[in-house]
Amino acid sequence: MSLVENLNWRHAVKAYDPAKKVSNENIDKIIEAARLAPTSSGLQPFKVIVVENREIKERLSKGAFNPECMINCSHVLIFASWDKYTPERIDTAYNRITDERDLPRGRFGRYTDMLKNLYASQTEEQHFVHTAKQSYIALGLALAQAAELKIDTTPAEGFDNHLIDEVLQLSKYGLKSVSLLYVGYADAEKDWLGPMKKVRVPKEEFVIEFK
Repeated sequence: MSLVENLNWRHAVKAYDPAKKVSNENIDKIIEAARLAPTSSGLQPFKVIVVENREIKERLSKGAFNPECMINCSHVLIFASWDKYTPERIDTAYNRITDERDLPRGRFGRYTDMLKNLYASQTEEQHFVHTAKQSYIALGLALAQAAELKIDTTPAEGFDNHLIDEVLQLSKYGLKSVSLLYVGYADAEKDWLGPMKKVRVPKEEFVIEFK
């Protein structure tokens, strides 16, 4: 199937079958799609936390708007972004780039100095807004990869960020939660959205063309 056909197939599942688990191989593929996402300046300012443990999912579910989905899905992926940009984080990213490409460290010094000056002029809140936006690109690619594998998903913003951050102790990693992705297989009898027609704005309303 094509990407468009896979995206037409997927929907935000409303109930999961707790007895059906996604293989580690397929979870790795979904994570790899997110890891390969493009990001501003190549900094990859976010991480993906993978939770399969039911006890942890139950603790996290106290802050979820759809707790049953969180508990019953196979895995919960938490997209968590850097709380702020720092010179050290920028240097770490670019040292990796130069090392992997067999280039001398500092090869992109003029560019990284520009980035450091730019972010130094901004607030930490502005930093987090920017890093969070980057994570959504990865979330989209994870959704697409899951659809290709015919694995059900539900992206979610409806949760208590503070509770999620506290349970996972994200502050010690310099991270804040942005979005969740429930991954698993739908409970066909309880997933009320499954049989319904997919509805989107028609193309003629969605696209504005300048030819």
